[in-house]
Amino acid sequence: MSYCSISDSNSKQVVSLIPLRASELDDWMQSATPNHRQWAETSGFKARPGQFCALAGSENEVRLLIFGMQKEGWISQLSTIFSKLPEGIYRLQCDWDPQQRLQASLGWGLAAYRFDRYKKSKTPQATLLLDEDIDKDVRALCDAQCLVRDLVNTPTEHMGPGQLADAVIVQADFSGGDSETIVGQDLLTRNFPAIHAVGRASDREPRLVQMTWGDEEAPLLALVGKGVCFDTGGLDLKTAAGMALMKKDMGGGAHVLALARLVMQHKLPVRLLVLIPAVENSVSGNAYRPGDVIDTRKGLSVEIGNTDAEGRVVLADALAYACEQNPDLVIDFATLTGAARVAMGPELTPLFSNHIDVARAIQDAGEESEDPMWTMPLYQPYRKMIESPIADLNNSGKSAYGGCITAALFLEHFVEAEIPWVHIDTFAWNQANHPGRPQGGEALGLRAVFRYLQLRYASTDASSAT
Repeated sequence: MSYCSISDSNSKQVVSLIPLRASELDDWMQSATPNHRQWAETSGFKARPGQFCALAGSENEVRLLIFGMQKEGWISQLSTIFSKLPEGIYRLQCDWDPQQRLQASLGWGLAAYRFDRYKKSKTPQATLLLDEDIDKDVRALCDAQCLVRDLVNTPTEHMGPGQLADAVIVQADFSGGDSETIVGQDLLTRNFPAIHAVGRASDREPRLVQMTWGDEEAPLLALVGKGVCFDTGGLDLKTAAGMALMKKDMGGGAHVLALARLVMQHKLPVRLLVLIPAVENSVSGNAYRPGDVIDTRKGLSVEIGNTDAEGRVVLADALAYACEQNPDLVIDFATLTGAARVAMGPELTPLFSNHIDVARAIQDAGEESEDPMWTMPLYQPYRKMIESPIADLNNSGKSAYGGCITAALFLEHFVEAEIPWVHIDTFAWNQANHPGRPQGGEALGLRAVFRYLQLRYASTDASSAT
């Protein structure tokens, strides 16, 4: 466990963490005890970013640790030193405001994350004592982000469509929501033909997983997440290297489930609808083919230009269904395009919206929560790139140019223009280990969107701002 509460600690065992900038070091030295000042000087402590120095008390037990602050950002302040600290209980002692302490404490928890389902870690970890005013919010944000990590890191053998549906049921039961799953042939009966077409080749049946929660009179918030539990590319088969990370292709579904968890925990005044089309894009005799024309729930026909552009196809049915419910807002998360990574790299998440004020507000919320996002255009002239001579549209652009934009424009066909809609093309992965961001599954855009939702649906019932 990376956190403990005030009530769980013995104050005699707690080590105080004191952050210092290099410009503050001289003042600290003047106020320090002679013993602490001598020890800091002897150890060569200069308050460089990530540098720390443990200081002993009168009984030669460490009760104080000074460390150099990072040049910018709050979420990295503790995550940078976490792995270097010995086992023990630590408490941040400084004059930072609650938001700054929250961000730093969250960084600590994210650095403590371990995916140990298959390989247990025997390395003891340091524990952070959380102040009462931020305890609940820090834990909720950390748990949500780690939920995404756990779901994405789990191999498809243990995170197929059925297991992803089970994960939704767990969250519904945890928060008092209701869940329903439409499976296999019932997708056709209930008019979700595109979801069925993509997932029918797998021996694990495709499904649409639905969760609802909240007051029927509250504004409806619809969250839609791509749940492609593995993507071979279909008959347009990926290379081995292209398939290596495809267990993460359900990362959009993981994001909306974690976002729903935060909404429910903080009791935002909304009526929540979560939709996750959960499929495997597999190869078999009944796989959908390049050149096929498939139906969609909205009645638009789609020519399949590439079976590896399957995420937008399954999202089409889910988005159309969400809009039928007359929502106040629709947000979808999807690990949709490699083009988004080419445009933005692995750490900056692009978002699109048919209401530019919503997109900009989310981007601002990302800056506030240190979860950066960037608004991309729904450039309408590019619609010609997904035209088809035999169907209403093609699921694949006519060229590789503007790939994340043409994918978003495809999805826009299935959203009603008057309904505010946001599309987030998340990577859901850290390519390498960084402080607070271990290699593997990651929530990118989660905190930004939740902060925006807190502001949009602000009420006295909602928790304190995070």
